[in-house]
Amino acid sequence: MGYSVGQVAALAGVTVRTLHHYDEIGLLSPGERTRAGYRRYTEPDLDRLQRILFYRELGFSLEEIATILDEPGAGPMTHLRRQHELLRRRIGRLQEMVAAVEKAMEAQTMGISLTPQERFEVFGDFDPDEHAQEAEERWGGTDAFEQSRRRTAAYTKEDWLRIKEEAGEVVRDFAAAFEAGVPADDVQAMDVAERHREHLGRWFYDCSPEMHKGLGDMFVADPRFAANYEQVAEGLAVYVRDALRANAERRS
Repeated sequence: MGYSVGQVAALAGVTVRTLHHYDEIGLLSPGERTRAGYRRYTEPDLDRLQRILFYRELGFSLEEIATILDEPGAGPMTHLRRQHELLRRRIGRLQEMVAAVEKAMEAQTMGISLTPQERFEVFGDFDPDEHAQEAEERWGGTDAFEQSRRRTAAYTKEDWLRIKEEAGEVVRDFAAAFEAGVPADDVQAMDVAERHREHLGRWFYDCSPEMHKGLGDMFVADPRFAANYEQVAEGLAVYVRDALRANAERRS
C-alpha cells in the first residue's frame, strides 16, 4: 500500500506542506493513490526524495534539482558519483572552515590587527570576535591566555594564512589516518597529535602534553568543537581526542 504523506514527512524530516508542494510542481509525485485519492508513496518515490533532499542540502534550487533528476540516462550510480564529488568539494571547504574556527577559538583571537577585508580573506564569514568575551571568561587570567593574546595581537594577514594552512594540514592528516583505519594510539596518529601540539606552541601558547590532553577532552565535550571535526568525518572528534590522549601518555 506504500507510505502516507504523513509517514514520509516523518521519515524524511520534512513537512507535509513541503511534500504537497513537490507534488504540485511535479518534482515528486506519489506513485500510487488510494481509491479515496490519498497520496501513497512507493520505495522509488522515497529514493527520489532522498536525492532531492541531498541536492537541497547542497544549495541547489528546485528547478535545478528537477533538471538533474530527470536527466536522460542518469541512473542511481550517476547520482551517487555526482553526490560523491559534490561531497568531496564540500569537505574541502569545511576543512578550511574548521581550521579557521578552531584556531580562532583556541587562541582567543581578539585583538587581531587585521583590516575587515583581511579578516574576511583569512576567516571567511566567521567572526572571531564573537567568541572573544566567552574566551576571556573561560580562560582569562591564565598564562596560556595571556601568552596567546600577546602573540596573536602582532600577527599579520600572512601569519594567519600560514597558521590556517598548517592547521588545515593537521586536520586532513587526522582525517586520512581515521579513514584508513589507523588506531588512535598508533604512532602515525600520535605523530599527527604531536604536530598539533607543536603547532599550538609555535603560534599561540606553550602547550604541555597534559594541557593538550585536556584540549582533546574539550573537542568532544563541547558540541561546537566536536562539530568542527564531525563535519569532516563522523567519529573524528573522538578519534582526535584519543590520539591526543595517547600522545600525552607517550610524552609523559
